[in-house]
Amino acid sequence: MNGSLPIGMKPEISYFLTQILDMTVYLKEKRIGKLKDFVIRDGDKVAEVVQLYIHRPYGNPALLIPWEKTRVLTPREIVIDIEDPEKYVTEPREGTILLKDHILDKKILDIEGKEVEVVYDVRLVLRDKLYVTEVDISRYGFLRRVGLKRLARLLTRPEDRTKTGIIPWSYIQPLPHNISSFEGDVQLKVLKEKISDIPPVDLADILEELDHDQRLVLFRQLETEQASDTLEEINPNVQRALISSLEKGHAATLINEMTPGQAADVLTVLPWSEAKEILRRLDPEKVKKIQAIMNFHEEKVKHFSTVRYIAVAPTLTVTQAQDDYPKLAKNKAVTMYLYVVDDQGRLLGIIDIKELLKADDAAQLKDIMNEDIICLAPNSTLKEAAELFAHYGFRAIPVIDEQKRLTGVVPFRDVMNLTHYFI
Repeated sequence: MNGSLPIGMKPEISYFLTQILDMTVYLKEKRIGKLKDFVIRDGDKVAEVVQLYIHRPYGNPALLIPWEKTRVLTPREIVIDIEDPEKYVTEPREGTILLKDHILDKKILDIEGKEVEVVYDVRLVLRDKLYVTEVDISRYGFLRRVGLKRLARLLTRPEDRTKTGIIPWSYIQPLPHNISSFEGDVQLKVLKEKISDIPPVDLADILEELDHDQRLVLFRQLETEQASDTLEEINPNVQRALISSLEKGHAATLINEMTPGQAADVLTVLPWSEAKEILRRLDPEKVKKIQAIMNFHEEKVKHFSTVRYIAVAPTLTVTQAQDDYPKLAKNKAVTMYLYVVDDQGRLLGIIDIKELLKADDAAQLKDIMNEDIICLAPNSTLKEAAELFAHYGFRAIPVIDEQKRLTGVVPFRDVMNLTHYFI
């Protein structure tokens, strides 16, 4: 054991349940078992830990130790102070709520009984007593629990580790007395109160994980502005199914909250008959702008590509390319990339001018080019081009035909400036 301060002499400390389950329990200096669960007393704002459920080795019966007998609790050890362990030999009574057995890994349900997420962990706060304050349904919580804490830190922002996916205990309905390890889910009091705090992009992720009926129940609980913002973030296939299931007046109300450009993005994923029914319910002036963008989105990139780009041979050296660059770039519309092509005009790779300036002088272009090419086809639409620009941040995208021959390049400014004109 270490020299941990007794409970009551420490500042407030928070733990996650999975950090302290199976911790060794000491009676003074002697190991007597391991923590298997906490017995809790449900409350309105928080729940209170009232007993420690301790399993002992060698077939000895379990103990239920009152919280008041706990002297030290850390993720490394638990120290209790009792005279005779045998006085505490018992099993939890029927109706007792066990934190691990009854809460951990349970499904979180909304007020209509639809599944939202799974409880991956439970946050506990140690003051003079130990309180249950929140349940954790976050991806960070899941990764931390399965031992991938380092990966979890890489995949999540620091602020998201303590905010996103953490539900206060005050949002949990009073737990039923007949809850068991295998039956009964954790139910929220008012899901809308919590959902209103979730950013639309995160809410879109949650909705995409649900089945259609669950998604619809959850989506219908959102306020109009939040529903509209969330709809913009949802995957197009999910958008289509969701809007098709909504009453068209409701769908029109949500789309009316969007800019014309955003509305056009959503409506283009729908069958024309459904899009037309929604457009019929919108303001005529806004409809004109939306239809103009929808038509514009279907324009082919081949009509907006340029042949004024820099094409170079793969065997050219870096020194040669650097020396020839002023002449190669003269009167070109796209000068930030060099497109490496073979004798048949097939695109082999792309070199950013910044990479060319940093490369070894003697290297050939085929050795420094990027062969992982993101490209468009001549019949790709401007909407598809805009999505690629937004996703990758390129300044230009090549257009290649079925034989992989470079037929042109679409500059970022040409597509995005035209798109923004209508928004």
